[in-house]
Amino acid sequence: MLTADPVVIVAAARTPLGRFQGALSGLAGHALGSIAMRAAISRSGVAPDIIDEVLMGCVLPAGQRQAPARQAAWGAGLPREVGATTINKVCGSGMKAAMLAHDLLAAGSARVVMAGGMESMTNAPYLLSKARGGYRVGHEQIFDHMMLDGLEDAYEQGRPMGDFGEMAAERYGFDRAAQDAWAIETLQRAQAAAREQAFADEIAPIELHDRTGTSVFQDDEHPQRVSVEKIPALKPAFRENGSITAASASANADGAAALLMTRRSIAEQQGWPVLAIVKGHATHSHEPAWYTTAPVPAIRKLLASLDWSIDSVDLFEINEAFAVVPMIAAKELGIPRDKINVHGGACALGHPIGATGARLLVTLVHALRRAKLQRGVAALCIGGGEATAVALELPV
Repeated sequence: MLTADPVVIVAAARTPLGRFQGALSGLAGHALGSIAMRAAISRSGVAPDIIDEVLMGCVLPAGQRQAPARQAAWGAGLPREVGATTINKVCGSGMKAAMLAHDLLAAGSARVVMAGGMESMTNAPYLLSKARGGYRVGHEQIFDHMMLDGLEDAYEQGRPMGDFGEMAAERYGFDRAAQDAWAIETLQRAQAAAREQAFADEIAPIELHDRTGTSVFQDDEHPQRVSVEKIPALKPAFRENGSITAASASANADGAAALLMTRRSIAEQQGWPVLAIVKGHATHSHEPAWYTTAPVPAIRKLLASLDWSIDSVDLFEINEAFAVVPMIAAKELGIPRDKINVHGGACALGHPIGATGARLLVTLVHALRRAKLQRGVAALCIGGGEATAVALELPV
């Protein structure tokens, strides 16, 4: 933990999140990454040629050609000399990018790093696993890249992540009504945030072109298309008599988020705005089937390292892969509901899996600033039984 010259965030931007096969379906993941990165650069005053490294999360790279992070950097106008690395830690990819950026800066291996995540779940292709060797007589399968590499367990192969969510809901006694209530509140918060322009400082509008002309896409798409009144009537999504529905599960989505990070001394010397200080980060790993509970020990580990209490944290962004994930964290850690996902979570906004970890940090920075609060923690569960957590503090 650096106290004298901490790592800071000088810009935090994201695209609006598009629905699966929605408004952003014409843009590849790396193109979305370029948009978020350009916005971060323009809002910070940082010259592109000062950036040393780009780290971008992406879980579904198939079909994007080589090195999506490198393509995103080129698309953002960064010099050819700037290196780029694509990171895949499933849902934690974007947050891990920021964690690695922190460590690069802390070690003195870089002075300015662009970190974030990007994903077009819409454009994830289908895979022909045996085509390389040639098909014989009979039927064969094609595999959905999004499901195989993003939304299904690798250890109990073919089992959807939502089925583990059902298992967690049973263990913790969260019935359908409780999960619906969470989903309704998170949707209402997201819709209110859009009306009140709470995301205005973080979203980078996108100019879209099609046969009908040019339009500007500037609001998260999913909350606009969902009705609170329909949630109680939705059918279970993963089990015949299950408790999780499309409303209490995160929606597949397209989007990107980016953070410009440096040391505080450099930011002050250059006259860049210091939006937030990165106080620390933590990772926890345990049994893959219980990935839904992993944010709890990750947050505990992080807070212990900082000597922070739950009460001392003003806001939490805990990813709603399923509503049960933040519900478990709230119950186990004693976090008040009014501190969690104050502008809505992934059940309402959507979950572009390679981008969400960075999106949580972007949203947390701006939510703290908007509410004139100081401390925040972002965390999310990760397929394979892991979780990451990052602590931010606004400068005094």
